[in-house]
Amino acid sequence: MARRRRLVRYSDDTSQVVDRGGIVRHSVVVDTGLADTTEAVARYARLLHRSAGEGHHVASPLGAWILLALCGPASSGAARAELAQALGCEIDRAAAMARALLSEPHPLVAAAAGVWRRRDVDTEALSRWLASLPDPVEAGTLTDQAALDAWARRNTLELIEKFPIDLSPDVLLVLATALATKVSWEEPFDTVPATALGPHSPWASTLSRVLRTPRRGSKHSQFIASTDHVGDVAVHTAWADGGLLVTSVAAQPDVPAADVLAIAYRLASAIATGVPVAKRSLFDLPLGPAPLWDLTERHAHVTAPSGREEHCTAVLPAWAAQSQLNLGADPTLGFDAAAATLAALAGVHRFQYEAQQAAMARYSRTGFEAAAVTGMMVALSARLGQPGVIRNAELRFGHPFAVVAAASQAGSSPWHGLPVFSAWITEPEDAGDQDRVLACGCGCW
Repeated sequence: MARRRRLVRYSDDTSQVVDRGGIVRHSVVVDTGLADTTEAVARYARLLHRSAGEGHHVASPLGAWILLALCGPASSGAARAELAQALGCEIDRAAAMARALLSEPHPLVAAAAGVWRRRDVDTEALSRWLASLPDPVEAGTLTDQAALDAWARRNTLELIEKFPIDLSPDVLLVLATALATKVSWEEPFDTVPATALGPHSPWASTLSRVLRTPRRGSKHSQFIASTDHVGDVAVHTAWADGGLLVTSVAAQPDVPAADVLAIAYRLASAIATGVPVAKRSLFDLPLGPAPLWDLTERHAHVTAPSGREEHCTAVLPAWAAQSQLNLGADPTLGFDAAAATLAALAGVHRFQYEAQQAAMARYSRTGFEAAAVTGMMVALSARLGQPGVIRNAELRFGHPFAVVAAASQAGSSPWHGLPVFSAWITEPEDAGDQDRVLACGCGCW
């Protein structure tokens, strides 16, 4: 099915955004109360995952956020105001963070950006913007689809095979970001029969093997967290050697995906940066099975002065996901404004654009891999669109749950505590006893 390109125009008013029918959509107000960039990215992730829906999917909100941040300094008027709203912080601050993330890469996260223009697109404004981009941003002449596909493969550790947008003769500019990681757990999971997910899990009867945390390991963390918005949640974090943590969060089955993902972002960032998290004592919870855990008690010799000890393991499925997300379908994601900015740089007033993200992730007994390419193209348009309508304990991760991969790096790294990939898991896979053997000791498969 062909993807429809989005047609947009903006008024000259700096505080209002006008849709294709000439109707003022909203006045833009920037939330100046956001504490830091990590919170801004988490806010953007909530918008993106809400747009992606309740189905099985994976995304990199950070990849989309960086692309918008690169466009920000060149924007003006209503487009600038809407970009600031989507980014969740001031334009200059977002641009500075994008520059830092691309210039100071995390050792376990490959990060890249590129911009390509047609040979006949050569304006002074565009040249100034290109010269202002961070040094790592690749800039060049737009050639063909094969070159874009090769760029996607090269900058995602070969995990994304094809650029998410098909090139056509009317395309003037293409801007893209890429993020990727391949890591091995410091301590691999054990595998157990899927019945360990418990009688409440619909996956217990459809899978044969699932993952369980090593009983004597120290590189997995699992606990029950207390939250204000969704109640008690089951939390598991696995550590990869070198500073990447992958946190899984399960709430009660009736909690919406967007709410679970929002909590997962907060918990993942807190765990990655060492911020204390409110944990429930097992002695404050009733014994017996529940949708999120099975709490048991036995009498034994303990070393704790209180005479009480608490231990948690976690059981969760292996999973894999591939997604193609249409970022231009939801105006709140900011790509209308980014496209208008690039079109203005190219000196065109009638344009159409497409914004897509291709993402994948795989979570197994031995490790985690994920990648995303976010691409946006701006093309000539024969005419503006007409007004119209578009319709578009043992902690048990036994029903849909959220996963967030966050970076951790000592010192003043801009990556410290920053979520890189996130997923909503509704389609798990069997956890085989035999996994692929690591090719080398660097954590790559």
